[in-house]
Amino acid sequence: MAQHAGYSRWCYNWGLSLWNAAYKYGYKPNARKLREVFTNHTKHKHPWMKNLSSRVYQYAFINLGEAFKRFFQGLGKYPRFKRKGRSDSFTIDNCGKPIELNGWSHKLPFIGIIKTYEPIEARTKKSRQAGDWYLSCSYEFNVITTPKKTDVVGVDLGVKTLATLSDGKVFESVRSYRQFEAKLSRLQYLNRHKEVGSANWKKAQRKIARLHGKVANIRKDALHKLTTYVSQEPRQSCH
Repeated sequence: MAQHAGYSRWCYNWGLSLWNAAYKYGYKPNARKLREVFTNHTKHKHPWMKNLSSRVYQYAFINLGEAFKRFFQGLGKYPRFKRKGRSDSFTIDNCGKPIELNGWSHKLPFIGIIKTYEPIEARTKKSRQAGDWYLSCSYEFNVITTPKKTDVVGVDLGVKTLATLSDGKVFESVRSYRQFEAKLSRLQYLNRHKEVGSANWKKAQRKIARLHGKVANIRKDALHKLTTYVSQEPRQSCH
């Protein structure tokens, strides 16, 4: 998966570089033209790409095209080059055929068997955060509409508590950082004398990143529980 993420990043950066050069000389590039140039003139120069899914580079150019589209519409910043180790991700499919995701073990094209914690069935996208890989899925479903309600619940966001609702429900504040503060300080202390870029330094950095990720996930979980409770109740909310 790291190789496919690197493949996606390489193609995205290559496409962005060519896109910038084309604009400089008065051309108007797009994702389709980038894919044609890459397929006909560049891909064969890099034999290692033959061992990876060709769908990855196609999606990389599509994502680059969408990034420029958002920029021209004023919805995003100018696309920037991607850096290794920062939100590594890639998108893959099975050339139009469905990928069978049933149970907890799944076979992905060019990658092989992966295991997940929940049974799923969808198109997949891989991303990495703090050394762990996350599987994102897109799927279609029928929307079930429910009658609108006029009941209102007040939400008071506080300091000692995360939120207090007018119906009496209280969501306690998350103290995730304080819970892991001592462990995080120790990891950073032990890492201070390691040579930057060495294997031990990288290992320590991964441990620190995982701990930061754990803290962030605890906070996200608390917010998801709050928003889910408010949104699933048959009423409107105000604060």
